[in-house]
Amino acid sequence: MYKTHAGKVALVTGAARGIGQALAQHFAECGASVVGVDLLDQTDTEALVRKAEGQFLPVRADLTSEAEVAASAASAQDRFGHVDILVNCAGIYPTSSWDDLDYATWKRVMTVNLDSQFLMCKAFVPQMRLRNYGRIVNFVSGIFQVPLPGYSAYRTSKAACIGFTRSLAADLGEFGITVNAVSPSFVLTPGVLEVSRQIGTAEKIIAAQSIKRQSTPHDIAGLVLFLASDAAEFITGQTMYADGGLLNR
Repeated sequence: MYKTHAGKVALVTGAARGIGQALAQHFAECGASVVGVDLLDQTDTEALVRKAEGQFLPVRADLTSEAEVAASAASAQDRFGHVDILVNCAGIYPTSSWDDLDYATWKRVMTVNLDSQFLMCKAFVPQMRLRNYGRIVNFVSGIFQVPLPGYSAYRTSKAACIGFTRSLAADLGEFGITVNAVSPSFVLTPGVLEVSRQIGTAEKIIAAQSIKRQSTPHDIAGLVLFLASDAAEFITGQTMYADGGLLNR
């Protein structure tokens, strides 16, 4: 693996499993030091990073808490001095019919999926701006393109993340900070598998792709690593797709 991110510090939310864990591993393989932020245990992620001969700082934090997000920023700064790359990967995706969707669930999805990205950017952008350098990658979702029922809250939250990405990119471009969004297909992760078993979503998504197979977390890593690299310094405000050609947009 080429050390394209040597000397960089990458922070990944949702790093305990799934896409976030794969990203932590790939960043380490490319030479970056990694901060993983999650409420879940990150022992397995740390083992993968260590195997790649990378440095890893696990931080346990509730991403919907402004105080805990600020504490995670302080921990990262104490350990590594700064963060070059912020990847907002964490999210939840409960399904519900419109009739069963209550306001508490709606607010929770918006808070975890959208507000967490806002809070993380608020915490880390100031240090990026001081250094005139930063790469921010926000995760959105391929489900935004597919008319499946039961995703009103989730789909809306991810649409808002696209708007947030575009707005933040416009605000930060003059400081050498790029902000982009990545939209994967229905990636094979533990949480997604459970939802898929409930409503058969995976089969419908795969049928709509040009590449007729289930995607994995490692299928997404290359795009994120590119957007987080110096090679992507003139790309910002974009939503980019790693989805097997879903619907052939």
